[in-house]
Amino acid sequence: MKRLFAMLLAGMLLAPVARAAEAPDALIRRMSTEMIDRIRDDADLQAGRLDKMSGLVDAVVMPHVDFQRMTALAVGRGWSSASPEQQKRLMTEFRALLLRTYAGALASAKDQTVRMKPLRANPADKEVVVRSEVLQPRGGEPIQLDYRLSRSNDSWKIFDVSVLGVWLVQTYRSQFAQEIGASGIDGLIRSLAEKNRSSGEAGRS
Repeated sequence: MKRLFAMLLAGMLLAPVARAAEAPDALIRRMSTEMIDRIRDDADLQAGRLDKMSGLVDAVVMPHVDFQRMTALAVGRGWSSASPEQQKRLMTEFRALLLRTYAGALASAKDQTVRMKPLRANPADKEVVVRSEVLQPRGGEPIQLDYRLSRSNDSWKIFDVSVLGVWLVQTYRSQFAQEIGASGIDGLIRSLAEKNRSSGEAGRS
C-alpha cells in the first residue's frame, strides 16, 4: 500500500506551468514528459532529497493543483466546521504528508514513460478525468494513472489522482474520518503533525 501511495503521489509531481487554453490531456502529456526528463537528469531527485523535492513542488506543482479543494475533499464534512486557522493547519500538514509519502517514488520514475488514453470529454465540461498509463522498463505491467482536473477560466488544475483505480482523496477521506470521529479536527491535525514529525526524524537518522 505504501508503494501504491508513493507511485500515486509521484504522479502529482507531473505539473509544469500550464499555457492558456491548453487542453487537460495535453497538459498531462507535457508535464509527464518534462518531469520524467528532469528526474532522469538530476541525481539529487533520484536520491529523494526532500529539500530539492520541496522546491520542485513549490515552484512547479502547487501553482497547478487545487490544493485547498483537495484537502477539503480529503477531510470531508469536517472541513466546513473547521475554523480558518484549523483549515490552514490541515493544508500545511496534509501537504507535508504528501511530500513525505512520495519521497521514495522519484528514483523509480527515471526509466518510465507515459502513454495517454483518449480524452472522453466535451468542450464545455468544467471537470474531466484524464487517463494515462505509466509504461515500465523491461516490459513490466503498465500502471494506470488518472487525474481529475477542474477548469478555472483558461487553466486546468488537478484536484485528485488515482493509481490502479485507487483515488487519493477517497483513500485519505476514510482515514481522516476515523481520526475526526475519535478526536475531532484538532485530533486529526495532531495526528498528521506527529506523522510528519516522525517521518522527518526518520529521514534524518
